[in-house]
Amino acid sequence: MAIGPCFVAALCAASAATAPAATLQISPVTLELSPSVTAAGVTLSNSGVQPIYGQVRTFRWTQENGEDVLTPTDSLAASPPLLQISANAEQLIRLVRTTRASPVTEESYRVLIDELPAPGTPAQNGITIRVRYSVPVFVEPAAPPTPPQLDWRIEADSQGLRLSVANLGGRRAQLSAVQLVDAHGNAHEVARGLLGYALAGSVRHWPLKLDARPSPFVKVRATVNTQPVEARLTPR
Repeated sequence: MAIGPCFVAALCAASAATAPAATLQISPVTLELSPSVTAAGVTLSNSGVQPIYGQVRTFRWTQENGEDVLTPTDSLAASPPLLQISANAEQLIRLVRTTRASPVTEESYRVLIDELPAPGTPAQNGITIRVRYSVPVFVEPAAPPTPPQLDWRIEADSQGLRLSVANLGGRRAQLSAVQLVDAHGNAHEVARGLLGYALAGSVRHWPLKLDARPSPFVKVRATVNTQPVEARLTPR
């Protein structure tokens, strides 16, 4: 059963540079595995004075109809799946690829780490998740992937204008510090920090929330995989 785009948008926002919410620290916050690597680890640190309880799940990450979609997978397994981290202690989460075959194209996953109430906490409706973290995991293909090749467009839908980014390359593109420049040379900020990812061979849409409709946009400025980029917008 796939997780829909609204849920994914919320969980992706929880993945930050150091994942500092509450007392849980996560390292690393992104994993990139070569095709010969079958296992890797994520360290969870509890710097607080109370134990932390949680669960770990793995999902295949794709983009469909311009939105992020997470689908439960057994291609990447997490151990242990349930957490109890004592105060001022660490827990290693081992991530194992269950197939030894090298992928043909870059594969993308998300590891969801949910912080749960302590045992004995009065239950509400269903499971109460205090904090959710999302760790991206990428598995490289056997042949070196081609770099991102991005096609930037401004499109109109029923909700208004949106930024559409098609990644025609073989490697994901992490997008941040995104600005749109109009015909008068004025820059309009879309995202000061991380906007999101355009996965390899996929299209991702983001709604544009602007106070006023400016003159037509002509180009975009952004940071793509930590590198500054300026590109012309493809006409509609």
